[in-house]
Amino acid sequence: MEVEEEQHGDVWEGYADWRNRTAVKGRHGGMLAASFVLVVEILENLAYLANASNLVLYLREYMHLSPSKSANDVTNFMGTAFLLALLGGFLSDAFFSTYIIFLISASIEFLGLIILTIQARTPSLMPQSCDGPTCQSVSGSKAAMLFVGLYLVALGVGGIKGSLPSHGAEQFDESTPKGRKQRSTFFNYFVFCLASGALVAVTFVVWLEDNKGWEWGFGVSTIAIFVSVLIFLSGSSFYRNKIPCGSPLTTILKVLLAASVKCCASGNSSNAVVNLAISPSNHCVPTGKKEEVVKSEGELEKPRHQESVPPQEQLTSSLRYLNRAAEEKPVHRMLECTVQQVEDVKVVLKMLPIFACTIMLNCCLAQLSTFSVQQAASMNTKIGNLKIPPASLPVFPVVFIMILAPIYDHLIIPFARKATKTEMGVTHLQRIGVGLVLSILAMAVAALVEIKRKGVAKDKGLLDSHETLPVTFLWIALQYLFLGSADLFTLAGLLEFFFTEAPSSMRSLATSLSWASLAMGYYLSSVIVSIVNSITGSSGNTPWLRGKNINSYKLDYFYWLMCVLSAANFLHYLFWAMRYKYRSTGSRS
Repeated sequence: MEVEEEQHGDVWEGYADWRNRTAVKGRHGGMLAASFVLVVEILENLAYLANASNLVLYLREYMHLSPSKSANDVTNFMGTAFLLALLGGFLSDAFFSTYIIFLISASIEFLGLIILTIQARTPSLMPQSCDGPTCQSVSGSKAAMLFVGLYLVALGVGGIKGSLPSHGAEQFDESTPKGRKQRSTFFNYFVFCLASGALVAVTFVVWLEDNKGWEWGFGVSTIAIFVSVLIFLSGSSFYRNKIPCGSPLTTILKVLLAASVKCCASGNSSNAVVNLAISPSNHCVPTGKKEEVVKSEGELEKPRHQESVPPQEQLTSSLRYLNRAAEEKPVHRMLECTVQQVEDVKVVLKMLPIFACTIMLNCCLAQLSTFSVQQAASMNTKIGNLKIPPASLPVFPVVFIMILAPIYDHLIIPFARKATKTEMGVTHLQRIGVGLVLSILAMAVAALVEIKRKGVAKDKGLLDSHETLPVTFLWIALQYLFLGSADLFTLAGLLEFFFTEAPSSMRSLATSLSWASLAMGYYLSSVIVSIVNSITGSSGNTPWLRGKNINSYKLDYFYWLMCVLSAANFLHYLFWAMRYKYRSTGSRS
């Protein structure tokens, strides 16, 4: 018996290796295993952004689609890719491990890129050359091949985004302070690697596409994904893979439905519960979770090593409506819910307002990737004798993220830990809040820069001209630097927040909400622009964001509006963040 207990203590409960054998401590997991994930993220994001950043040009100039259709198709492509991260996260939690989902998704993206490469390289698969002022756009089987390739890439990207961050975070032992600190470092460097891949994509690969041909750009992306799979597979013997625990959506829907049915079926519900023991699904929670228990008030209890049985789960007073789901005598046995399931659903519902408050920041990011490029195109884009294409502006936030991420992890966080005498130093919600504040400043800076740019145009009499304004485009870089910082703080904070706070059986799906926020930000940006133009264009007035050229836009007004909306969103965020109680170990301030 003693030998069996010792062997049992040397394994990771709820985890398996790549051969589906029990994962062993000291052999599986840790920073070495997570390092393979970080390298893979560089190549994966390189392949994705190399195409997304220049796709409008490809669809317009090579496939002869109209400018508006090209822009809509690119928006749909990017939004679909990030929303499909929810599917990747769901499948990782419910049926397959993150290891399997990554390999399947990378294979799908690889296939999509092969299709796009073949089409870009084969003249017979592209539309005919322009004949006169009109161009025949791609259609029929050629269009089908184009969009099949694009949406295979989107499906693959979604699956990778939904599984890869969680796979890396699963490598750390969250029952120890060292493991939790390493996991925090991982998320910070995950964003760093994401930016590293983006830097290569928007410089080297975009240059290849513009100067050597699109088949070169697609070819580099295809090779990058193929190499990323090889690197990921080379780390297989080091990974520990969480065993899927069943569909998290089923649990959520069951609890919500059970609570609703009982509310309608009975006005007098008993306070007794079906089962006060921990849910059988709790084997998915790493062993270390049993060492410390979180009180409903948000305080940590001391480990109870003397107890022979684990402490019983109790229904908390928050979201009392859902407590009905765990009361005795369910309407139907299929609606029988354990206390653990009810409390898990409560945690997910409490995280949703935090998720909703980050959509506005991503809306700001989406707007600056369009109007800021147009602003820069009207300005002097030379640095010495070097002429910088306006489309290369994303280099500024990317480089700034790469500089700030190591500074944050190696200087700011250690100082914060000493100052606050806490394990985290800066909590997840504090980090997200800093990002939201920076987005407000970014919009204010954008408005002031636009006032300066239009002032130069007015002074030089160039308001109705398409001539280059005698003002450097580096002024535009200021708003990008603020947004780059905001993205680093918020994205890394969100990924870590969702992973650490979500129940073990729902972590991949919860982490995918970070990418869904980005997709919804892109969609919301289009809605806001349409609403602004509709309201300001009423009664025969000229809409703020239409005109002969960007000099006739009232872009500064629009940026001030975004600044006000971002400030209101931050106040909304504070309302929820100040009431949120952490459930995970080491997350408290």
